[in-house]
Amino acid sequence: MSKGKDQNIPKDFTSEEALRIFRIMSEFVEGFETLSKIGPAVSIFGSARTKPEDPDYKKAEKIAGLLVKEGYALITGGGPGIMEAVNKGAYQADGKSIGLNIELPQEQTPNPFIKTMIDFRYFFCRKVMFVKYAKAFVIMPGGFGTLDEFFESITLIQTEKIEKFPVILVDSSYWQGLLDWIKKDVEASGRISEGEMDIFKVIDDPEDVVKVIKDFYENEGA
Repeated sequence: MSKGKDQNIPKDFTSEEALRIFRIMSEFVEGFETLSKIGPAVSIFGSARTKPEDPDYKKAEKIAGLLVKEGYALITGGGPGIMEAVNKGAYQADGKSIGLNIELPQEQTPNPFIKTMIDFRYFFCRKVMFVKYAKAFVIMPGGFGTLDEFFESITLIQTEKIEKFPVILVDSSYWQGLLDWIKKDVEASGRISEGEMDIFKVIDDPEDVVKVIKDFYENEGA
């Protein structure tokens, strides 16, 4: 009598994979349960390396405070830099502030201004939470992680996997080189369609960031 497939798999392998599946499930459950209660929210991204004296840090604080006044909760990655600035701005404005902290080899220390924190081991679980409960993405200057969130959001909108919502790049001087390349090489070669760069906006002024989000939902309900 031949052995079944499962009998040929080492027991330590099956138990390890089962534990991983349960951990993934638990991260989704905790994230859904917590974030479903916060109301309308905006996810804000940017470099963890931005220092408090940097103008981008101050700008992120201001944007956060203005969004709180409009009734939004703020979601960040929970770490230092721009994430800290956003959570700080929300804290000072007495708003809801959520940090989605990620376990990394070089441990990320959560910033002290988070009102609600959720820990994640898996990036893909965390990324779902950023999108699922966000009414907008605000993207400050940042590195690979920030670029990842930006491109994922516009890809999901482009492919109609999610409904369109405001995606805003802050600081035109920082992003212009990337945008010029996309326009000159990517769009011009037909690798994206004409008009798909309209999925997102580039804004410099904090008040205008909030206005774009506010106008989008006022016009949507009109």
